[in-house]
Amino acid sequence: MLAGRSFADRRHDAPAQAAAASCDPLNLDINASASMPADCYATIVRSDLSHLPQGKQRELERVVELLFAEFQDATALAQQEWKKQARIVGLILFWSYAKGGWVDEPHTAKGYQSDFDLLVLVSHEKLTDRATYWVKADERMIQEQAISGGLSTPVNFIVHTLAEVNDALAQGRYFFADIWRDGIALYQTEGADLIPPRPKAPGEALALAKEYAEDWLLSAREFLENYRFNLEKGRANNAAFQLHQAAERFYHGILLTLTFYTPHSHRLSLLRSMAEQIDKRLVNVWPRETRVDRACFEKLKDAYIKARYSKHYMVSAEELGWLGERVEVLERVAAEICAERIEDLAAGVRTDS
Repeated sequence: MLAGRSFADRRHDAPAQAAAASCDPLNLDINASASMPADCYATIVRSDLSHLPQGKQRELERVVELLFAEFQDATALAQQEWKKQARIVGLILFWSYAKGGWVDEPHTAKGYQSDFDLLVLVSHEKLTDRATYWVKADERMIQEQAISGGLSTPVNFIVHTLAEVNDALAQGRYFFADIWRDGIALYQTEGADLIPPRPKAPGEALALAKEYAEDWLLSAREFLENYRFNLEKGRANNAAFQLHQAAERFYHGILLTLTFYTPHSHRLSLLRSMAEQIDKRLVNVWPRETRVDRACFEKLKDAYIKARYSKHYMVSAEELGWLGERVEVLERVAAEICAERIEDLAAGVRTDS
């Protein structure tokens, strides 16, 4: 398949596949050069990205470089046979920058920016371990945006094997069906094909959405109660951790109810970004106007690890109170969004019958 084209529209093209395989960035010394050979870029960023400004296209080229460079470093000392064959077999841009409709207004009152959302396809299930193989890539993306200025757009990526994604498509999971329909391949090796999604039966979809909403929103509310209890007792760090878990579960519940997918991640920034891409009402949950607003969210984001294990983590009662109010807003919006989705699915069942 040709890179840089929507998966739903792509057709087999053997010469292009051969060219893509020969330009595997894993075989390039990315650290020795700021850019890949021009003929290899033709297989990574193609005409389907013409809807993006040139600056965004250049940023995506840099993102691809960084992902391959950090993955190469993470797998460089391979001993096991599977690890010696470690490969990125596909990179797919999805959601707003693939479909259009992105927002790039970091300096306005709301300060909101859409992320580059990427699906990374790898050759072995062990390579999906984020802590082992992708932490440095996450760090590089943040450094490039916050320090070096190489990127102006935030980057979020999820990692799965091709088999996992095709299994999800066979189960009719909406999240991956959207990627199949609207995603743009920035890089793809020969044979890394996504199967067409299987539509989920209306009754099956309704039952699954109800289960996800009930389980995850209930769990989130229990952690919210634990936050209030610990806040009352003056246990600031424990309260911060409980609040993180409440927010995380609200986001997992939203994503699962609406798309039947959520990443295996505790990264609140990733979950928030993914949920906000699906329903823009969630953008207003977290004010971004001031540095204080943004710093407070960072404290909540860090609470998963630091509130439990770092003696340097500090959060004030005032900050916790503000964060608690925002998570309560998240609770209300999550309940509204999930209820609307369940009603839409129920209407589909009534129509089907």
